Amino acid sequence: MLSRRPVLLLLSAAVLSACTVGPDYRQPEVPLAQSYMTRPPTPAATPAAADLSAWWEGFDDPLLTRYVSIALAQNLDLAQAVARIDQARARLGGATAALLPSATVSGSAARAYQSIDTPEGQLLNATPNYKRWGSEYETDLEAGWEIDIFGGLRRQREAALADYSATRAAAVATRLAVAAQTADIYVTIRGLQARLDIANQQVKTQEELLDDVKLLYSKGAAANYQVQQAQGTLDQVRATIPVLNAGLDAASNSLDVILGSPPGTHRAELLAVAPIPVAPSLADMGTPADLLQRRPDLIAAERHLAASNARIGAAISEYYPTVSLNAFLGSATAAGAGTLFTSGATQGAGLVGLRWRLFDFTRINADVSAAKGADAEALAGYRLAVLRATEDVENSLSLLVNRQTQAATLLHAESSLTQARNSSMAAYHGGAASFIDVLHADESLLQASDARAQAQTESARAAIATFKALGGGWNPQPIQTKPAGTAITKLG
Repeated sequence: MLSRRPVLLLLSAAVLSACTVGPDYRQPEVPLAQSYMTRPPTPAATPAAADLSAWWEGFDDPLLTRYVSIALAQNLDLAQAVARIDQARARLGGATAALLPSATVSGSAARAYQSIDTPEGQLLNATPNYKRWGSEYETDLEAGWEIDIFGGLRRQREAALADYSATRAAAVATRLAVAAQTADIYVTIRGLQARLDIANQQVKTQEELLDDVKLLYSKGAAANYQVQQAQGTLDQVRATIPVLNAGLDAASNSLDVILGSPPGTHRAELLAVAPIPVAPSLADMGTPADLLQRRPDLIAAERHLAASNARIGAAISEYYPTVSLNAFLGSATAAGAGTLFTSGATQGAGLVGLRWRLFDFTRINADVSAAKGADAEALAGYRLAVLRATEDVENSLSLLVNRQTQAATLLHAESSLTQARNSSMAAYHGGAASFIDVLHADESLLQASDARAQAQTESARAAIATFKALGGGWNPQPIQTKPAGTAITKLG
């Protein structure tokens, strides 16, 4: 029989020489440009630069700021993301617990009655002082500990920690998306209201023109086709209003849903028409490399990559033996509870276990290959996410610059066409211009005014998209992988 000393020495040497198999994670480098290709100008009329961590406040619209605050508190997509954090935290707790010893305490008490009509009962009944009623009591303490010699459990916890950090980063990404979507919907509503106001003003202008033509027709100074042309133009303008109203209703309903409330909840607050919010300028765009710490979706992708790397080590650890320590201590008696904890009722055992998948290496090879494939997929996904993030920023900046230019040009065009319309009307009443000239001037002014309102709306929406693309809306902190047993890094 093998003595205890060699076993203990062998076990101690194994524990002291414990290693963690598998590749250690290093964040991959992704080549990025030194700066962005487009830098938006800062017009003189633009408000002060916005703080990227709370960019929506830079629009200087209290109702917009209030709605973003409500969305961040009540949005149901964000509530789901927070619930996923709790699930990931629980899985991390389970992976951490696997590194620690476990113990189970159990106890039982039984009362039994033996019938004498059975063969066994007849045999026992012939025994002197036999009692047909019997009692049995037992208490047990079982303890076990899987010694993580080759680091398989540590790799599993490392993966769980990375998954937890990724889940937290994904929740932050959802938070940013909710804030941006809320602001985008709000700006859309204000833009539709501005276009409705323009259409209603044009309807009033066309009604006045129609009345003038009808009066001239009644006096024989205008032809019937002029009356019909004025009526047709009026109807065309009126026909745009239902479409704008439908879009406004849909946008208002979308706003209520993203705020976590039934459609119609905030409709009354939006009835008062307000100007289209003017976007603030960018205080600090940073560089493309800053996106790696600014954008939580990139942080989540990088943490998923770290988790897949750790799972390679967990799979490789199956090539090596697993050693476990188990102990049992119990007390049992078939007499009375008073003798349960006496020395005669005590029983115990100790066990050193060894598990080694010596004849299962083919399956282990498959598991390792699968883990390496998943890691390669995660690496490609991370690099693609970084490239798409920089593309997102470049496209947003380009759209912002061009929309700002478009809005400024259309504002100037609207001013010129307003003067042209007034001049054509005066010339028409003076007999120096035709009725067609007046209708053409009205149509051009309506198109320019509507396009200007759309351009201002899209300019503000492009600014919102730019703030989101730059990762604005939170205070990023670097995420570092901590060894087992240390605290979890807070995302901010």
